[in-house]
Order: sequence, then structure tokens, then C-alpha cells
Amino acid sequence: MAGLTLRSVRKNYGEVPVIKGVDLDIAHGEFVVFVGPSGCGKSTLLRMIAGLEDISDGQIGIGDRVVNDVEPRDRGVAMVFQSYALYPHMSVYDNVGFGLKLAGTPRDIRDRKIREAAKVLQMEHLLDRRPAQLSGGQRQRVAIGRAIVRQPDVFLFDEPLSNLDAALRGDMRMELARLHRDLDATMIYVTHDQVEAMTLADKIVVLDAGIVQQVGSPLDLYNRPANLFVAGFIGAPKMNLVSARVAAVDDSGLTLASDALAAPVVLPGGIAAANGDGVTLGIRPHDLQVESNGPFRGQVQLVERLGNETIIRIALSDGVEITAALPGQGAFAIGSTIALGLRPEAAHIFDASGMRL
Repeated sequence: MAGLTLRSVRKNYGEVPVIKGVDLDIAHGEFVVFVGPSGCGKSTLLRMIAGLEDISDGQIGIGDRVVNDVEPRDRGVAMVFQSYALYPHMSVYDNVGFGLKLAGTPRDIRDRKIREAAKVLQMEHLLDRRPAQLSGGQRQRVAIGRAIVRQPDVFLFDEPLSNLDAALRGDMRMELARLHRDLDATMIYVTHDQVEAMTLADKIVVLDAGIVQQVGSPLDLYNRPANLFVAGFIGAPKMNLVSARVAAVDDSGLTLASDALAAPVVLPGGIAAANGDGVTLGIRPHDLQVESNGPFRGQVQLVERLGNETIIRIALSDGVEITAALPGQGAFAIGSTIALGLRPEAAHIFDASGMRL
């Protein structure tokens, strides 16, 4: 196995820039997730690492080799696609070993590797079946097994769970996490689902419009988003963002006022803002609570009862809507008025350019 480095990597389609200068270091054994909205460039970046897309500028290194001009088959990577891409006329055994057969691997070595991969993926009982006899999750295991037998330096996953139903996706997330531990492998995983990113990754790379917005551990990104894009993208339900202005600054803290708020919000000191500055107040839905004199006062628009918690959406006085995730099974009626408060230490403040203060 090996680490991976990207230095000033760019990709243009004609005059249109798609990847706009990515620098990244991935250590051996890390599970790194590229996450972002559709069209942000995450799959393109993965395909560039695999050698399936040429790079327009920059350098890609795998281990101690620069692989810019190395053919995909010689890069030491194995890719698992969104589509399973299995041969329907072949058994699971033959699908898993097909790449080894093409490479001329001796039959006994091929058999050993196939059976080792099947054991790791707990699909030894499936080896004689055809793809049509498998569930979606089983087919994805076969596709992963086909990658494992190659013993690559880096595993690349391009939205491998997006075709599965919600329950099966949860099961397969656990399978992938276990596989990563068992193989001690370097893995790069692309998804638009930030829940997958939060639950699988050692390190998350957040992309938007071909630019890396932030790199860090899941909790780093959740607790200290670098900008408004990351704040709004990481976390479910997503962070509430309310425009405000700094009404007062003193040694004890910061006071924010807004047309959306029924009362000023007082925050602890240490925030680099000046009186009169326009800012954005961010607060996560789980950091709000019912409070009779709370500054977030409005009309309940939506109630989602999940059993262990209740999610409500509220329209504030100026029409801004916020979401609160409240514990338990509260009796909230659509159209009723409610007031919410926040834990001041849980607030996030962003300046006029969208950067964290």
C-alpha cells in the first residue's frame, strides 16, 4: 500500500476549468472521502487519480512514483464504480478473478486470491452463483472483491452505494469500514452524501466548483467549518444561517441583532468582529431548544416525528426559515407560535465574505 499526493492538479475541458488547482496529501492507510454537490468535480478528480482522465496541469504521485504519464493498469490502483459492471454469464468466482486471468496469473495463485477475497467479504457461499441470482449489496461485494484480488496500492470508490436502498446502504457502510480496518488499505471514496462522508472517513475533502473548500476530520468540519459553504453542506439537518449585524462589542462578548430575531443574541468574546459589521450567524438544529424568551420566534411550518426526536421548521418574522431538532416527542402543532434559544458557545459566526471568524 502507499500514500498519494496531488500538487496543483488542474483539469480543463477546452477553455472551461473543472478542477482548479488541488493540493492534497493522503497518507498510507487513510480512508479519505471526496464530498460535494453534483458537478463539483469530485468524480473527475478520482478519475484523474485512476488515469482515466488526463490532467491539464500539476502532478499526481502514488507512493514514490509520479504517475502523470503512467497507464491506468500500471498505477497500482483499483476502482469500484457506481455500476457493478459484472459479466452476467460468469459466476461470482469468475467475475472476481477475471482481471487476474487476463493478466496471466497462474491458476493456483488466482484461486487462492479469489477465495481470500471471498472470505474477507463473507461471500464464500456465493462463488458459484451468477450476478442475476444476487442482491444489490451482494453484487457490490463482488465488484469490491474484483478490486481486492489485484492487491492495489490505492482503492478508489466512485459512489459505490448510490444504487442501494437506504437500509442496505447503512449495512454496506459498515462493511466498507470493516474492510478498511481488515486490509489496512489506502482508500479514496467519492460521494455526494455527507452522512456517508461523516461515518466512513478519516479525512474529508469538501469540494465546490473544482476548488477544495476544507480538508479535515469529520468532527473538525462539523465543529469548525471554514466557510459558509462547508457550514451549510456538512451536518444533517443542515446548519441554520441567519444574516445579522454586530450591535455591540465589549470585553465580555459580542451582541448580534437581526430583523429575523425577536431579541439580540449575546455570544462569548474572542470573535474578531467590529461594531456594525455584517455577519452570518450559524446554529445547528440540535443546538436549539425551546425557550420562552428565546430570540428565534416564529410560526411552525413543518413537523417531522422520528420517535427519538422531533424536527420542526419555523418561519421567523422576516420569512427566514430555520430548522430545530428537539429531543423526544414534543406536541408541536403546525401554525402554532414557538420561541427557541441557543447555546451561545455552539454558535458559528462568518464574515461578509463567508469565512469563519
